[in-house]
Amino acid sequence: MYAAALILWSGTAIVGLCLLIARLSRGGMRRPPAKVTRYPVIPVAGHPVLALTGLGLWAWYLASGRQAYAWAAFGVLCVTALLGFILLTRWFTGIGGRHARDTGDQPGIWGVLLHGLAGISTFALVLVTATTMRHG
Repeated sequence: MYAAALILWSGTAIVGLCLLIARLSRGGMRRPPAKVTRYPVIPVAGHPVLALTGLGLWAWYLASGRQAYAWAAFGVLCVTALLGFILLTRWFTGIGGRHARDTGDQPGIWGVLLHGLAGISTFALVLVTATTMRHG
């Protein structure tokens, strides 16, 4: 189960990287003209940085076997998920909002759904793995 969490987390990161590349290719952090579709800078920058930090902590946990790294990875994953939720709510606002048309700032729905579902699955698997690990 430990390695499955690592593989799923890595897959989530790859899909997220694809979303980030797509965003950067469409203008990156430039602000679109419609205020409602603006993505806050902290979640946009912090989400991938924290996700990779947590992934690194999880890999270090697998290499060392120290429980502290597993719980640190889970804590970082919690903050990452919160930032991802902020981005998701902004994304939903932009899709249906009357101000969001033609801004070119929206990622593809399938990429967002895949990334979100993989992220939720990673969160659950890491939590289950961290809580059921053997002490000692």
